[in-house]
Amino acid sequence: MLLFNSFFMVIVEFFYDENILKLAIAAIIGIIIGLERSLKHKPAGLKTAMILTVGSCLLTIVSIYSAELYSEAYTKPMDPLRLAAQVISGIGFIGGGVILVRKNDVISGITTAVMLWVCGAIGIAVGAGFYKESIITLILLILAVQILPFIIGKVGPKGLREKEIKVRAYIRKDIQLTDIIKQIKAFDYKISSVKVKEETTQYLLTFIVMTHKKVYTTDVFYQLKSLDGIEKVEVENLS
Repeated sequence: MLLFNSFFMVIVEFFYDENILKLAIAAIIGIIIGLERSLKHKPAGLKTAMILTVGSCLLTIVSIYSAELYSEAYTKPMDPLRLAAQVISGIGFIGGGVILVRKNDVISGITTAVMLWVCGAIGIAVGAGFYKESIITLILLILAVQILPFIIGKVGPKGLREKEIKVRAYIRKDIQLTDIIKQIKAFDYKISSVKVKEETTQYLLTFIVMTHKKVYTTDVFYQLKSLDGIEKVEVENLS
């Protein structure tokens, strides 16, 4: 019984250590951010966010305590956050790995890269003892990526409630392309980035359609397919 009590006290003292508490808080915050990314099937999810936040916190703790233990006034001064400052630079390489350029020239992964950068910043803040600021940052982060887009989608400006659809339309050569564009605009679509390519028996008309997010991409497909002169349509949601 005495041995059990001694072991229990060691465990309690271990988890009551402030640095262990910091790492635990950093891990929890990393899990919350990582879960949000994982639920959206992003390339950097739960494991990446948690490891990054805990690692940043650890480096900050080591940086601060190293300065206290090994610095000497006037002979060997040390910046307590010098090591932690390098974390932000290192995260840049990780962030670059999740930013992708897809085949349609659309860049994706920027939000995930920024969130990883914030994971590092929160880890540093927790390691330095700024618990309240870290929690507030987490709340604002979730607000920015979850709640704010929903609100904007309901009551925001029209331009922020639109999505982009890339269209490739194959049109007979006996059809006036200008008439086709006018008919497409009659569907209340905005058109941009129009490109025309002449092929052997057809015209290839490539353009971007801007429409409300509630409009299904398949609806755009069927409407364009119904136009006289369009023989084949390919659509792709870019938003």
